[in-house]
Amino acid sequence: MKKKLKIGVLFGGKSPEHEVSIESAQKVIDALDKKKYVVTSIKIPKDGEFNWNLLKKYDLIIPILHGLFGEDGTVQGLLKLLGIPFVGASVLGSAVGMDKDVMKRLLRDAEIPIGKFIVCRPDDTINFRDVRKKLSLPFFIKPANAGSSVGITKIKKENEFKQSLVNAFKYDTKVIIEEMIVGREIECGVIGNELPIASFPGEIIPQDDFYTYEAKYSKNSQTIYEIPANLPKHIVQKIQYVAIKTFKTLGCEGMGRVDCFLKKNGEVLVNEINTIPGPVMFRRMWEASGKPFSKVLDKLINLALERHKKESKLKTTFN
Repeated sequence: MKKKLKIGVLFGGKSPEHEVSIESAQKVIDALDKKKYVVTSIKIPKDGEFNWNLLKKYDLIIPILHGLFGEDGTVQGLLKLLGIPFVGASVLGSAVGMDKDVMKRLLRDAEIPIGKFIVCRPDDTINFRDVRKKLSLPFFIKPANAGSSVGITKIKKENEFKQSLVNAFKYDTKVIIEEMIVGREIECGVIGNELPIASFPGEIIPQDDFYTYEAKYSKNSQTIYEIPANLPKHIVQKIQYVAIKTFKTLGCEGMGRVDCFLKKNGEVLVNEINTIPGPVMFRRMWEASGKPFSKVLDKLINLALERHKKESKLKTTFN
């Protein structure tokens, strides 16, 4: 009888998205095939205090740590140092996927369409009128390294500008200001290492002013999710192509969810990638593509083991 893999699902952590991580992890734990795996839930407290050496007893770790200190390459680097296989992007892909400034510059360099943006730091002089001239109204202010719409404000008038910057700087030392793109909000799942594949896209139809934290996670949310999205075949293929190109351009591995805008003229613009996507939308897009979530998790585990095996053969000494 084949020995079951000992898998640790890592969640919680020192992040504004701590609570979101807990809910996501439970969905992953529920979906893992218990006939194949011995599954243990591992919660990191909000203060981040944790004995990382405890992870050495597991064959593989699935990090479900949204946001800072989990999705940004920090935990991935630690797991590499400990020599433990883990699901998802490695250090580089995680860090790049988290930092909206670096991510957008790499996408722009790869000629992947994105919206206009400005980056600012605490000591920069940033003028509302200059921003309005470049991006028009309304525009968005966001922490460069955050997810789940944490710290985001939609700016419609000048008196909202300064306080929204102050709020965004509570979550990061770098803030990104983005133009508002009028279009349908489309997401697409990606799985793979060297040869990634894309799911059928899904559409998010917010009933609020934009896709806020509350619209994503509140029990009273009126957000509509259309999965698969009602799109013609050629647009589906275009979105899948852009999603895979984004995934590869940013050095991602394992899994990702690419968020796009589809304009009326058929143009697809990339908003961002999530390297540890929330499992609900990600699961439903793959189910719509004919792949049950338990099988998707099997694939992600195999991809992680394959990468670890390949990397373990690399030389770490030089004579």
